[in-house]
Formats: sequence, C-alpha cells, structure tokens
Amino acid sequence: MEQTPRTGRRQFVTQGAAALAAVALPGALARTAAAQEVTPATATPPPREASPVPGMGATRVRFAVGDAEIIVRIADNPTSRDFVSMLPLTLEFDDFNAMEKISYLPRELTTEGSTGRAPANGDLIYFVPWGNLGFFYNAARRDASYDDRVIPIGTIETGDEFLDELETGPVRVERIP
Repeated sequence: MEQTPRTGRRQFVTQGAAALAAVALPGALARTAAAQEVTPATATPPPREASPVPGMGATRVRFAVGDAEIIVRIADNPTSRDFVSMLPLTLEFDDFNAMEKISYLPRELTTEGSTGRAPANGDLIYFVPWGNLGFFYNAARRDASYDDRVIPIGTIETGDEFLDELETGPVRVERIP
C-alpha cells in the first residue's frame, strides 16, 4: 500500500496513541478509581468552556449520527468558509489523546487569512499540521506550542453531551438552512 501524507499521519497518530496508552493507562486507571471513590455519582461534568470566536457568523452546521445531533455555530474566517463549502459530508471520528474527537476531510482546507488560537472545550477546530477537524472536550491536555496552528471553525451551541457518539458510526455533516 502506497503511503500518502494522510496515511502517514494516521499511522503516526495511531502509533503515538498506542505508546501513550501503554505508558499512561495504568496510572490513569488508578486515578480514575480513586476519583470514583471520592466523587459522588451525581457529580455533573465540568462546564463547557467554549470561547466566543471573534467574527462568529450566522451559519450553523449539524453533525448527526444515529439520534445524536451536535449543532455548531461557524466562525467567520476563510478556513471555516472553505469547510462549509464542502458540505454535505460523511465523516468518521476517533478519539485523540483523551482531549478531542478528530476526523480527516477529503481535502485540506485553505488557511490563508485565518489565524490560530488556543482552543477551548466545545470548539470545533482545524489542525493545520495534520489537516484534520477536531472537537475539543479536554483542552487542558493540549500542547500549547501548537496553538497558533489551531484554527477555529466554530463553537458547539447544543449537543456537546453527544461527542462520544461521534465514534459510533458515520457522521453526516450538513449546513442548517
């Protein structure tokens, strides 16, 4: 099989995730077990920190899988407009590093005229080095040295509780009229 930049990135991500899991999983499981002992079962998840994106447009996009639906208000920048121009799409999502749900687009998006910034939980972003979309849900885990290459595409308005559902099957992505 010929290796393309996309398959190379996927292989890199897969190998990195496997190595990280092998190192971090035993400690994480112990911390999780300890946290479950002291955290009441009725504890609510931390609030979404989605930051307002300057120049937020009126365009909204639906990410749907099964009965789950996530609605995103799209930012007003060249990269997000290029993303919307590709719709409708069907994408597959995977978890990356216990901080974001990522998917690869059929082609790279334009980045000229768009600026990167630190993502917040609830942000839909375009990661320039790998050319992937990502929904951040644990932005505190990110490597801040990449923030200038994280371009905001939008912010979740509703449905952030369905982020885990993105991994359960094909996700239909369409502009809401």
